[in-house]
Amino acid sequence: MSEVKDLVKKFIELDDDLNEKIEKALGDAEELDESFEEEHKEQIEQLGEIYHEIEHVVFDEEFIIVSNANNEEKEIVALIISDEDDEVEEFVIPVYTDEEEANEAIEIFKEQFGENEFVCDKKIGHKIISEYSEDEQFIGLAINAPQWDFVIGGEDVHECCE
Repeated sequence: MSEVKDLVKKFIELDDDLNEKIEKALGDAEELDESFEEEHKEQIEQLGEIYHEIEHVVFDEEFIIVSNANNEEKEIVALIISDEDDEVEEFVIPVYTDEEEANEAIEIFKEQFGENEFVCDKKIGHKIISEYSEDEQFIGLAINAPQWDFVIGGEDVHECCE
């Protein structure tokens, strides 16, 4: 399993756990008790550390990207994440850590977009980011989407500074 996949799974598990604790702590209240952050400081810091590791790993990770091959020129599949009411359509580029994840996504895309022909290519994380960085509507990369709910902002992906 890829390092980025392991880190994202770990992040999602910790985040889900913390969100459950927040919901439980909130109950009918509108805001958290002051002691909540102190009690869960270690878990909050751990989430930040894992996200920071993901920022570095994504930079050099080789991902599988899916393109629609029905047009004259292959077009990378992008996922619109804006609300219908928004004037601007912000988007993410879905990337996959392995062929199994990519094939699952292609099946979902076929259901949504009809029987388009989809092809897979491999590309390094920072190269994908650089291709779209000038587009103001580009948000970042969605790792193993739509199966996972994890997006890393394009501005967050950077080379390790150790």
